[in-house]
Amino acid sequence: MRWLCFLLLASPAAAAAQGSGSQSLHFDLAAVPATRDSFVFHFRGQERGWAVWQYEIRRLETTQQLVYTASSEFQPVEAEQLRVVLDRRTGAPLSTFHHIDLFSPTSDTVMVEHDLEVAHGEISGRRRVGTKSGEVKIFPVSRPFAPGTVLGDYVFIAGAVSNVAPGDSLGVPAYKEFADSVTTLSFVAEPPTTIRVPAGRFDVQPLKSGSFRIFATRTAPRRVVKGETLDGQFAFELVHSGPVVPAPE
Repeated sequence: MRWLCFLLLASPAAAAAQGSGSQSLHFDLAAVPATRDSFVFHFRGQERGWAVWQYEIRRLETTQQLVYTASSEFQPVEAEQLRVVLDRRTGAPLSTFHHIDLFSPTSDTVMVEHDLEVAHGEISGRRRVGTKSGEVKIFPVSRPFAPGTVLGDYVFIAGAVSNVAPGDSLGVPAYKEFADSVTTLSFVAEPPTTIRVPAGRFDVQPLKSGSFRIFATRTAPRRVVKGETLDGQFAFELVHSGPVVPAPE
């Protein structure tokens, strides 16, 4: 759902305006449980696809990692595979891989992909773009990555936002993986509420960002259970949660 990241990430002008009065946004990844969550997509009242998000906890000798993987299909626009590895103790990003197949008759682009690692104050790797002609262009990536910067994909761990209260405006520098640029990921906390989705009834904290609103559970286990565009045209809802299927190393 590359377009979801675009909806949530501020433009440079908006980022400057939002950042002026925002508190720093913090993620507590220890609050995110190991789970495999299934979602349904709705567009203009019709079911239009699905997504599976998985949060896997890996305990290594000296640290812990949170491995977030996702696969989805939004008919008839795109299908994607995503894998993000984070330091579970500090919240820092370690690597991100995102592959999207596109099915638009009006666009010459049929595939976009990035494969990036963060190390020693730098994000590096490559981006690939495929066209209908079969050509695949490769773009090397290497740029400074300041401490405290997150990835645009962090919208999928909004349940881990740890320092939010109703009325708060929170922001953090965020790297836009497909655009190779830095902007602001920001949330405005709305009043808590209770919602019902196919998976059940949840007490949630709505977080508004850009043209989108995410509903994250207020208590453990912390997770995103719903998202919607502010105009009501699109929504995704949690259908089922199950055990983790270990991702390949």
